[in-house]
Amino acid sequence: MKRIAYSELNAVEHWLDVVDPATADVVAQVSAGTAHDVEVAVRRAQAAFPAWSQQPNSERARWLDRLADALEARIPEFAEAETRDTGKPLWLTREIEIPRAVANLRFFAQAATQFASESHHGQAGLNYTLRQPHGVVGVISPWNMPLLLFTWKFAPALAAGNCVVAKPSEVTPLTAQMLAELARDIDFPEGVLNIVHGLGQTVGQAMVEHPGIRAISFTGSTAVGKHIAEHCARQLKKCSLELGGKNAALIFADAPKDKLYDHVVRAAFQNTGQICLCGSRLLVERRFYDEFRDTFVAKATHHLVGDPLAEGSFLGPLVSKAHHDKVMAYLELARDEGARVLAGGQRIDVPGRCANGWFVAPTILEGLGPHCRTNQEEIFGPIVTLQAFDDEEEALSLANATPYGLSASIWTEHLSRAHRVAARLDAGIVWVNTWMQRDLRTPFGGMKQSGLGREGGLEAMRFFTEPKNVCIGV
Repeated sequence: MKRIAYSELNAVEHWLDVVDPATADVVAQVSAGTAHDVEVAVRRAQAAFPAWSQQPNSERARWLDRLADALEARIPEFAEAETRDTGKPLWLTREIEIPRAVANLRFFAQAATQFASESHHGQAGLNYTLRQPHGVVGVISPWNMPLLLFTWKFAPALAAGNCVVAKPSEVTPLTAQMLAELARDIDFPEGVLNIVHGLGQTVGQAMVEHPGIRAISFTGSTAVGKHIAEHCARQLKKCSLELGGKNAALIFADAPKDKLYDHVVRAAFQNTGQICLCGSRLLVERRFYDEFRDTFVAKATHHLVGDPLAEGSFLGPLVSKAHHDKVMAYLELARDEGARVLAGGQRIDVPGRCANGWFVAPTILEGLGPHCRTNQEEIFGPIVTLQAFDDEEEALSLANATPYGLSASIWTEHLSRAHRVAARLDAGIVWVNTWMQRDLRTPFGGMKQSGLGREGGLEAMRFFTEPKNVCIGV
């Protein structure tokens, strides 16, 4: 069994099991890091910062491109590790998620050479703005898209000239560790990227509290995000928080039927509903409701739940027993609240090697109002609800009736309606007649309880830099 530690030079006293959710087998162990490990990582990052930050932007870009090349050459190996770590179907990790991690590295390599700032003249002297790296920054990434979101965070930080202390999720640490080994193999500059494994309440907490870490970028639950924000506020430490969602799909009667169902099924259930952008509340115009419901149920139930290593599987298991138990508890809650189960609603037993895995059927519910807990709280599983509306105002009222504001989708052929509704949705990201199309240049993030700040493109580069105005008298 492989054991994963922050550094082979440090003795590890405690280990955490890494479990394959498809089989419930322990496949590795990861070190339960400590505040001391964080301290060592910060010192190494501080020592590396002067040389790294003073390199030309093109040189930092070259290193990110070299790391991307090394990762791209081993996509099949990383995809299989990600599948065993998370339970995602192999086609998803091989065709989408690991390639997206490569794309993240390449995008921010290019961003390093294109990032620019402002100058102002004609009002009060000649002013120009320097955007300088903070120094050492911390990134804390989640378990649902491990390598994709890990690279999404540390790549812009490095591109902007910072050195990084990073904590991947202890639930899914394998590909982050493999990436660290790749970095070592290509002689990536020592101390620039430091990965510390361990629990959030120890390693994550130490990172948030460490005075040498100047900014924190976190993706995860709203509850943990609030905790991080409170600690960062006490130090006036910069933080970016990408948190939970309870996203709505607004489906009008004139929705484009040729692509509607495939997209909405994918938005509801991809990665077993464990994506913060999943559309878990389907709001359907009443005169189209019965037709949509019947067709959606038929199409959703045709998707195979099974062994994630099998090519035909569309959905794998939930990521852990704890999360499986949470989702099953929400199914009981939904029934208690009066939900009618149109499909699913139960655990699935997958024969063979996956007999002990944590599989749940894609579940479709109706008959629940907008203010019940099932429609208010983030479940993060393969559960969607259907609600009917009569007009745009009611659709907007239902869509905005949660404490979250991450994403939404609008399905209509009426262009002016799409613009009108998009402008009034409480959501940081709105898709029209599509889902999950991502231009890496665009700002990514939510409002209300879905977070603070934005990631992606220039927004990420700005977060990881400090603006300094220089005024020259003329």
